[in-house]
Amino acid sequence: MDLLALADFNLVARHGGFGRAARAAGRPKATLSRRVAELEAALDLRLFERGARTLKLTQEGRALYERTGALLTELDETATAIASGGDRPRGRLRISAPMLFSQTAMGNLAAGFALRYPEIRLEVTTEDRSVDMVEEGYDLVIRVNPDPDENLVGRIFLRDRLVVVASPDLERPREGIAVPAVMRGAGDRKTSWDVTVPGGQSRIAIDPVLRLASLIMVRDAVRAGVGAARLPVSLVSHDLAAGTLVLWGDIEGPEIALWTLYPSRRLLSARVSAFLDFMKEAFPMGTPDELAVFIGR
Repeated sequence: MDLLALADFNLVARHGGFGRAARAAGRPKATLSRRVAELEAALDLRLFERGARTLKLTQEGRALYERTGALLTELDETATAIASGGDRPRGRLRISAPMLFSQTAMGNLAAGFALRYPEIRLEVTTEDRSVDMVEEGYDLVIRVNPDPDENLVGRIFLRDRLVVVASPDLERPREGIAVPAVMRGAGDRKTSWDVTVPGGQSRIAIDPVLRLASLIMVRDAVRAGVGAARLPVSLVSHDLAAGTLVLWGDIEGPEIALWTLYPSRRLLSARVSAFLDFMKEAFPMGTPDELAVFIGR
């Protein structure tokens, strides 16, 4: 297989069109089209479905792109490292991270990483949805309690837990009497929370009076005394220590686990490996208190 033609095919697939790929690479569009056509002829496969205004990978084309893109990147990085006489990580690193973690910690983490590895061009996007890493060009994602995926591998770097908190001015009612509650989003239709307290288990009846889009907003509303809320303990640990919020109990159920994930079919690049090591250094024990340090900055 012609590696140069394969590289041109990956360039076009990554940019979603011959024109965009040509502009990005500073190459003639006609050259890229001819090289891809030659690769299709050599493989006896159609790699793209060509429309009047669209270009879409075929099933075979997508399989080839997924299996060769990372290998070509590794070859390029290896050649660059050898040519420069070193093995320092370099190049672009694209990461997708969830909203709350990004708002509370990712800015400081990204800055520290950039200072340590100035030859890596780090790009972080914030979204809670499950991105398609190959389709959208991510090298690594950070996710909370992700569903099992045989195409991804990774590890837990942080554990958190949910607690019920309230302003000290809000009196906890007797069991069975509903307390005003601040909820995240419109989808949570619970009418009570089961919590663990020093004396055992307890149930808190709730009356949702406010629904907000982010946990930061929920915490701020609880600080203002609107009602009680379920929040990660890392997000409120400083408030609990200062007495601006009080703990009503730990939520029963599975813990919150934050994972770093990357495609299992890819070789682990020096950039991804460097970021994984950096996260391990930032959260050596993986406890909520370690995340709270970033939140308190």
